[in-house]
Amino acid sequence: MSQIFEHISPADFFYRNRDIAGFSNPSRAIYSAIRELVENSLDAAESIGVPPDIFIRLTRIKESGRGVSVYELRVQDNGTGVPSQHIPSAFGQVLFGSKYRLKQSRGTFGLGGTMAILYGQITTHHPAHIISSTGDSRIYEYRLSIDIRRNRPIILQRKSLDNDHKWRGTIVEFRLEGDYFRAMPKVLEYLKQTAVVNPYANITFIDPRGRLYMFTRATTSMPPPPKETKPHPYGVDVEMMQRLIQSTDARDMLTFMVETFHRVGKSIAKNFLKFAGISPKRDPKKLRPDEVVHLVQKMKTFDEFLPPDASCLSPLGEELLKAGIIKEYQPEFIAAIQRKPSTYSGHPFIVEAAIAYGGNIPRKGDIVLFRFANRIPLLYDEASDVSWKIIKSINWRRYKATPDMPIAIAVHVCSTKIPYKTVGKEFIADRPEVSREILFAIRYVARKLQKFLTRVEYKQKELRRLNIFAKYLPKIARFSTDLAEKKRTPNVDKLIRSVKRIEED
Repeated sequence: MSQIFEHISPADFFYRNRDIAGFSNPSRAIYSAIRELVENSLDAAESIGVPPDIFIRLTRIKESGRGVSVYELRVQDNGTGVPSQHIPSAFGQVLFGSKYRLKQSRGTFGLGGTMAILYGQITTHHPAHIISSTGDSRIYEYRLSIDIRRNRPIILQRKSLDNDHKWRGTIVEFRLEGDYFRAMPKVLEYLKQTAVVNPYANITFIDPRGRLYMFTRATTSMPPPPKETKPHPYGVDVEMMQRLIQSTDARDMLTFMVETFHRVGKSIAKNFLKFAGISPKRDPKKLRPDEVVHLVQKMKTFDEFLPPDASCLSPLGEELLKAGIIKEYQPEFIAAIQRKPSTYSGHPFIVEAAIAYGGNIPRKGDIVLFRFANRIPLLYDEASDVSWKIIKSINWRRYKATPDMPIAIAVHVCSTKIPYKTVGKEFIADRPEVSREILFAIRYVARKLQKFLTRVEYKQKELRRLNIFAKYLPKIARFSTDLAEKKRTPNVDKLIRSVKRIEED
């Protein structure tokens, strides 16, 4: 019997393998759908420098059996909106999006929002309802579904409405099968941690029972938006080099190097071309395939390229990171650090870390870890994440910390390319450069905690001493008076107050 070969579309591939995109079961699907749409909304608002206002409503429509129900999910934002001509493809075509540029963003694959709609379609056979406006005179409304075999949107209805109030944003509404009540702890934790790492956002959630959860912004200050950057020579492979050569307008290699790559000036370009044995006047489009391979190999070994700078990154910053944690957990102590920019494989990244003690931080018998990547909370597969491995490798008793203490650590990695290990974007790979920066950041904030706990320990010790003074000094004074056959007992209150004042200082 002969083998049958066939081609399937990206939509068909993810239809058959939806578990790798985070839609592996009904409870995980609810969480993933909310997460993907919320992150799209955050990006849309931040891209125009507007503090996000996000409204989420999950409504139970009917029961499907075995604890699974059909829900209607509605997510509304005040972001940039989607131009009318792009709405069908943006929500009805897998791997179509605006996030394939080289800059920091929450989304990576142009998959999440469309994958949520695709999952809803294959479990309920109900079209998605999209409303969007860029703030101009028109509001566009679509009802659409996805042609899975061809990876194309099917437009079922299209309306154009007057935008008298100049509303701007996007509303996505669709039905999906899921199990919210099993997903509820993860959904609420995700929204809480999103509020921590985005303290300038208002997030409102109405759950299927009508309960209202509000995460109010603590500040309107926002980190500067990330800028698009050029590829760094250390991060280029042969395929990317071929694409860059095909798209360039440069007529010679010197101009090509300067205009195409990040932090490559004329002097460095000349030195590199000499090192690679390629004439600066050579037309890049006339390079042979073996010469392109040679060029890329020489880039990996040339040590005069400047490291990438962080202008393309948008870290949260120490103050915003602390503000988010204080807003949600009200700790007794908090310390944060933003490490200097570093690189892995030509990709710039910045690690930020914070440590918090006391307040509303839960006692779990171990340190609580909050993991963030490009301001995304990571809630699943914690044990596989590089941050958790580093925390487990540290001797915390050295920092006076014990497992029963209410201690939380937040680690935020921002980069033009987060080294995720899976399409589901749930944990960060153990890259040596990233591991080193996370370790240094955690050690720094741990030393700050150590100083705080040392002061607390000293105060507790002195307080116990003071209590002993307060308990026995009046008795000693009275017995001394009796032994001395005096009538008036000395007043020891002044002495106790002076000792207490010394302890407080």
